[in-house]
Amino acid sequence: MSIQHHPLITEFPEHREAISHLKQENLHFRKLMMKHEDVDKEIVRMEEGIETPEDTVLTQLKKQRLELKDEILSMLTNAES
Repeated sequence: MSIQHHPLITEFPEHREAISHLKQENLHFRKLMMKHEDVDKEIVRMEEGIETPEDTVLTQLKKQRLELKDEILSMLTNAES
């Protein structure tokens, strides 16, 4: 099974300009992006077997990544309107 990293620019290619703009102009957005990146990297390490937590830990991290993506997408959508 191929383990996939989920960078935001790949997840939301249609919002490339808004990502760039918010990353430069909005501290909260930058923090969300960094948190998403950290959580995503941790998930990848677990899925690759580098770290071996209980399944509930991995599930919780995936939920956290999804919540971060939802908040980021909301900010991107608002920035474009």
